[in-house]
Amino acid sequence: MSLVDLFEQAKVNSKTLSEKPDNETLLKLYSLFKQATEGDNTESGPANAFDFVAKFKHEAWARLQGLSKEAAMQQYVNLVTELKG
Repeated sequence: MSLVDLFEQAKVNSKTLSEKPDNETLLKLYSLFKQATEGDNTESGPANAFDFVAKFKHEAWARLQGLSKEAAMQQYVNLVTELKG
């Protein structure tokens, strides 16, 4: 199975986790997904400075700057597999 196939399966599996991950793990899933699908974050940040969820998501994704799409896919697959237990 190719990495892209594994990533697609992990996307499906992430929606069927037995329990909701903590916020830190959710941010990691989000940022790895965005890095894998879009690459480096080039956005300047959320329009609303008081939208803290958007701010945290933006910052989490920005921390992955330079990580290749393939490496982000693999880390996403690994994390979802670990969460599925």
